[in-house]
Amino acid sequence: MDQYCILGRIGEGAHGIVFKAKHVETGEIVALKKVALRRLEDGFPNQALREIKALQEMEDNQYVVQLKAVFPHGGGFVLAFEFMLSDLAEVVRHAQRPLAQAQVKSYLQMLLKGVAFCHANNIVHRDLKPANLLISASGQLKIADFGLARVFSPDGSRLYTHQVATR
Repeated sequence: MDQYCILGRIGEGAHGIVFKAKHVETGEIVALKKVALRRLEDGFPNQALREIKALQEMEDNQYVVQLKAVFPHGGGFVLAFEFMLSDLAEVVRHAQRPLAQAQVKSYLQMLLKGVAFCHANNIVHRDLKPANLLISASGQLKIADFGLARVFSPDGSRLYTHQVATR
């Protein structure tokens, strides 16, 4: 953590707190997701493992948030992601009027390209919702939060339950 300077708290999820931070040497702004290991005997959380594995399985793509680093910290670990200004839920919530048709079309196109990229890399996200669709300052949409994602085999030899949902 010494290589980052915390700039503020962004939010909190089921498995950790997210901070905006600046890399001390490069000046790059990132989002740091701190995940605490509640009990050592519980081991590494499955959702964190899934997120790391899914993001490492895919090369960089303009429609999927980039995982920059993973490192231990205190009684847990930290995931460093590229920084994104907001998410689609916030954009919709704070819009003065409904989004313009052109904006909706643009977001949907980016989402579908991201999903197609994930599927081409044998990744099923399983938790697509506005809060998991991050938006950059320039309006670029990227898919995030791969905690429920699964790597699948194209031949169908790895089957998973269809009963997955979050709010």
